[in-house]
Amino acid sequence: MMGDDETTGPTAADRPATMGADVLVAASGLRVYFPIRSGTPLRGVVGHVRAVDGVDLEVRRGETLGLVGESGCGKSTLGNALLRLVEPTAGRVEFDGTDVTSLPASELRSLRRRMAMIFQDPYASLDPRRTVGDCIGEPLAIHRLHRGRARRAARVGELMEIVGLNPDHRGRYPHEFSGGQRQRVGIARALAGEPDFIVCDEPIASLDVSVQATVLNLLVRLQRELGLTYLFVSHDLAAVRQIADRVAVMYLGRVVEVGAASSLVSKPEHPYTEALVSAVPVPEPERERERRRIVLAGDIPSPAAPPSGCRFRTRCPKVFEPCPDHDPVLQAVGGSASVEQFAACHLHGVTTTPPPSSPSSR
Repeated sequence: MMGDDETTGPTAADRPATMGADVLVAASGLRVYFPIRSGTPLRGVVGHVRAVDGVDLEVRRGETLGLVGESGCGKSTLGNALLRLVEPTAGRVEFDGTDVTSLPASELRSLRRRMAMIFQDPYASLDPRRTVGDCIGEPLAIHRLHRGRARRAARVGELMEIVGLNPDHRGRYPHEFSGGQRQRVGIARALAGEPDFIVCDEPIASLDVSVQATVLNLLVRLQRELGLTYLFVSHDLAAVRQIADRVAVMYLGRVVEVGAASSLVSKPEHPYTEALVSAVPVPEPERERERRRIVLAGDIPSPAAPPSGCRFRTRCPKVFEPCPDHDPVLQAVGGSASVEQFAACHLHGVTTTPPPSSPSSR
C-alpha cells in the first residue's frame, strides 16, 4: 500500500513503454463551439466561443499523453469531448475503432465503462451527502458489476486498497478526508468500471505541493499494473514532463505542437512551446540564473474572435510576413525520421488550412 510519505517523483523507468503505434483514441477535425447569446432568447445566437477548433490528435494504447497550455485554451473541453461528456460541434472521435460521436445513447452507455475521468477538484466532484464507499460503488451499480451487496462492498474495499486508502473508512464522508485522500477516492471511482482510457483533468492542480508527487506516483503505478491509457491534462509542464510519454501543446483551441516529452522539452519547435518551457523552474540555482526567460506580450485573445492566420501571432516574438494571412498546420519537424515531433508554425514552412465551416449541432 502506498503511504502519503512517498514524495519521490516518477521517472521514465517507472512508466510502461508505449505499445507500438496502436491508437486507442483518435480525434479528427474535432470542434466544440459554445453559442454566445445576447439579450432575450428571441435574438438568438450572436457568435460562438471556439473552445476546440479543428483538433487532430491520437492517444496510443498504454501511453500517457500530456496536454498542456494556458488556462482557457480548451484543454478540459477537449478531454470532455473525447469522452463525449460535451457534444462535439463537428469532427469525429474514435475509441478503439468505434466512432463515438455517432453512437446512440444506448450503445454509448455500454462503451462508457471503458472510459473514465479524474476531475480537478476532488471535493466538488464527490457528493458530500454520500459516503466515499457509495461514491466509489456508484459505477458498479450503473454498469451492473459485482452484483449483490456483499460482492459490491468487497470490490469497493479492493479499490480503496489499490489507491492506498483504508477500506474500513468507506463509511466516512468526503469532508472527513484530506485533499490528497479525496483525490484517491476520485481515482478509485474512476477505476471501478475497469476502464482502458482515463482523462486526468488537472488531477494535482488543487493539491498541496507535498502531495502532488504522491498522486503522480500512484497514477504511474496504476498504469503499470492495470495497463491504463491516460490523457493527462495540466498547465504544469514540469508535472507533465515527469509522467507523460508524449506531450501535445494547445493554444486557443488548437494543438500547435506534439512530440515525445523528452524531445519537446529539450528542443521545442514552436515559439509558444519555447515560452512554456522557459517558464519551468530549474532546481539548480546557477543554471536558473543563466537561463533566458521568454515573456509573452499581451493576453491570450478571445476564443470567440481568434486572430486571422496563425493564432499565436499577436504574442509571438518571431512573427513574420506569412503569419497574419496563412493558417499553419501540424507538420513533421526536427529533421530526424526517428523522432516524431510535429509543429504548426510558418518557421517550418508555409502551409494553409481551409477556413472552418459554420458550426452545426449534432
